[in-house]
Amino acid sequence: MQLASPIIKKIKDNEKSLNDFELKMNVNKNKLEKKIINNYPTVYIHTWNKNDKFEVYVGESNNIFQRTKEHFRDSKKGNKWQKNLNNNDAELYIIGHKHFNKSLTLDIENRLMHYLSGAENIRKVHNFRENPQNEYYTSDEFNEIFSKIWKKLRKYDENLFPIESKIIDSAIFKSSPLHKLTNEQNHAKDLIVSKVFDALLNDKKGQLIFVEGEAGTGKTVLGSSTFYELCTQDQIIMGSDSTHKQKKLKCCLLVNQREQRTVYKQIFKKLCVEGDLVYSPTSFINKFNDDKLFDVVFVDEAHLLLTQGKQSYRGENQLQDILERSKVTVIMFDANQILTTEQYWEYDILQHYKQMAKENDNYIILKDQLRIKANKKVLKWIDDFTKNGIVNKIPKDTGNYEIKIFDTPNLLDKAIISKEKQDNSKLSRLVATYDWEYSDLHKNENSKYWEVKIDNWHKPWNYEIGRTLDKLDKKKIKEMSWTEQPHTINEVGSTFTIHGFDLNYVGVIIGPSVKFRNNRIIFDPKCSCNNKATRRRTMKDGTKREFGEILIKNELRILMTRGINGLYIYACDEELRKHLKNCIN
Repeated sequence: MQLASPIIKKIKDNEKSLNDFELKMNVNKNKLEKKIINNYPTVYIHTWNKNDKFEVYVGESNNIFQRTKEHFRDSKKGNKWQKNLNNNDAELYIIGHKHFNKSLTLDIENRLMHYLSGAENIRKVHNFRENPQNEYYTSDEFNEIFSKIWKKLRKYDENLFPIESKIIDSAIFKSSPLHKLTNEQNHAKDLIVSKVFDALLNDKKGQLIFVEGEAGTGKTVLGSSTFYELCTQDQIIMGSDSTHKQKKLKCCLLVNQREQRTVYKQIFKKLCVEGDLVYSPTSFINKFNDDKLFDVVFVDEAHLLLTQGKQSYRGENQLQDILERSKVTVIMFDANQILTTEQYWEYDILQHYKQMAKENDNYIILKDQLRIKANKKVLKWIDDFTKNGIVNKIPKDTGNYEIKIFDTPNLLDKAIISKEKQDNSKLSRLVATYDWEYSDLHKNENSKYWEVKIDNWHKPWNYEIGRTLDKLDKKKIKEMSWTEQPHTINEVGSTFTIHGFDLNYVGVIIGPSVKFRNNRIIFDPKCSCNNKATRRRTMKDGTKREFGEILIKNELRILMTRGINGLYIYACDEELRKHLKNCIN
């Protein structure tokens, strides 16, 4: 049976309009509409325009008229966001549905906040609260009801309520703390929060919470959601045997990847979280010492932490330095995504930190694959290829995920461009292993760009076209990740731009460093241009070792696990290309 359409009313956001609307509802001849607005829980959105951008407040209430009048009273006191009400450009959307109950309206409220925080024309979302619900009577109707609500809101204002696919493809949406978590993620989040409070209440220091999970298991969303909950706590009770006091948590989020740092800063700015919260690990360590500890520090992509000094970092182990600056450190870790020799973890050192977490019941493993929408056979095929060097027959999926093998880079390029032109797969990009020269320090003397070149086909590396844009165009893309910038469909991405991000479809050029010999994948560091992966590493015992094969394998796995709906491949090695064609046929 088809679900009823939602009821949405838009009025001017002032007392007169509200009073007029209340009178109108009281004499409304449509008994069902009157009942839903007057007696059922509703969701509402206050909107106003500020500096050519919208700001919004999303809420839910059992009595929309009483609740809105409270907001108007607060507006006269000059309270925070409420001071923007009663203005000429302020508007109020009131949303009702015959199936609304408390849990469903809380879920609708949370997703509206999530969507609006990912919308390009929204400057701020004024509501710290996140209320995703678990199972309830009408939870199976939630997605359909929300979709109907959003489509109806779009009829009122397409700038305020853009097309869903545009929001869902945004980097802010993908890393947002407002995602509804899975049972596995919720269990992990509850454990982390309880462990943090326990450590703070009992004055424990140097606590490590170790969250391990492979690409696509939801580490970023779990970290974002948990960090947001902790840093927006109004107050917590700090205690000892005889005294108690109240204070806000001192929190910090460390992110190695530059573009992902920009995304997090945008998220917290849009959600009105105050304070300088996001740093790179190196800048955090250099700026703060252990004199005044942070309450909790989260480290996204902790496998990228340095375990060896370099020019900007003079220490020996960034994780240890972070532990010395924080009462509780929460790390998200995947050993299969380590990319450079200076990030490589010697076995006994890594086991020391894992054991440290396990002894305090602070070790968490995420297993559910949440990114790649493929069946288990397809996931196993990707794992065998990228982890074990085995290329088996490519299994068919039920239609949710697509693997294609291409004879030329030009055909692969055209297929990805075709996907990018479709609304449901606009976030599709070409990427490649780091097997062609590139430098961000100087221009290529022989060409306009540093390029990926294969026979007669060539295309600029990531960031190359962006350098040549004029000031106005550069300003437009300043706060966009590489994957979102429109011109990057004409570039080739790498692990430096794609690591930590999702794509609808990923087109992977497997370069000469990955070959197929004697029925197995082999990795050839001599064909790689990634000096950070192929140079030798000095171990703690003074010996020098090479890890090029391991790190190139990790690089390939990162590239091949970016696509949500599909993986398109061109292999430069002829034997590998032929074998892949045989495997798909």
